[in-house]
Amino acid sequence: MIAALLTAALCAASPTPAPASIPAGGPATLLVIDVQNFYFPGGALPLAAPEAASRNARALLEAFRARGWPVVHVLHLAKGQAAASPALGDPQFQAHPDVMPRPGEPVVGKREANAFVGTDLLAVLRSLGTTRLVVAGMQTQLCVEAAARAARDLGFEVTVVHDACATRPLAFGGVEVPAAQVHAAALAALSGSYATVVSTATMLAGLPPATPAAPR
Repeated sequence: MIAALLTAALCAASPTPAPASIPAGGPATLLVIDVQNFYFPGGALPLAAPEAASRNARALLEAFRARGWPVVHVLHLAKGQAAASPALGDPQFQAHPDVMPRPGEPVVGKREANAFVGTDLLAVLRSLGTTRLVVAGMQTQLCVEAAARAARDLGFEVTVVHDACATRPLAFGGVEVPAAQVHAAALAALSGSYATVVSTATMLAGLPPATPAAPR
């Protein structure tokens, strides 16, 4: 039911996007935002269906890694935490196993919704020569949306992979807003003006073949 509502809302908000054409412009950088244990069942702030989103984020990670394309991880810091520790420290703030960073992949710790505020994310992206960003993560209407808007304002070409993101129900003025509608509204606001919004399948279909690993 949630998936049907989301699909209908996205289709009504904007035309179906063409497959991503990343190969024509060279590699992109994958930005994985806040896929951390506190958003999963048993965590402090569980989202709606975070497992499906994290599996799609993992598929993106595997695709980018197979092509040798850059991956940058963003993790929200616990109170008093000086730097991001993907597999150490408070278990709630550790990266989910689906998206655990590999050695050599930059990890940026943040304290604000916008991952560019008070961090070295912009410097990291520029050091990688990034012009195109592919964004996945949690929560859709908060940290994902904030990063996508900021990245576009900074001159990056941004693609948000909608089914590699997740959020939760919200309420305002006595009105309960289901997670699917929160998710769709955030993506509809981004689509076209700040980002291209695509599915994981569309993104993966638009990637060039992976380069076979050299024999050892």
